[in-house]
Amino acid sequence: QVQLVESGGGLVQAGGSSRLSCAASRSILSIDVMAWYRQAPGKQRELVTSITKVGSTNYADSVKGRFTISRDDAKNTVYLQMNSLKPEDTAVYYCYARYRPLGATPGDYWGQGTQVPVSS
Repeated sequence: QVQLVESGGGLVQAGGSSRLSCAASRSILSIDVMAWYRQAPGKQRELVTSITKVGSTNYADSVKGRFTISRDDAKNTVYLQMNSLKPEDTAVYYCYARYRPLGATPGDYWGQGTQVPVSS
């Protein structure tokens, strides 16, 4: 089991920056993949960025060069640094973890979501 607690977010002006944090209840080195998803009003949830336990990262084309995922292994926390925000980045952002207990099937875990409204 993995509990994920997000923090950060809140209203930002276009062109501004914001940082989201996701604290995991277990060592993130034991978690296969951690990621940030977002869901805009009336749209499907989409992958923003991910990071594997060995540090490989992946970004959606829409955020490349503007968003950065990073992690602090000692704090069991993953961050999403968002720069040059645009109104179209407005969404609820969710932290995600794919964790496979030893000898068991992997499970998907989600945070509660945090709102990031970007004003024009």
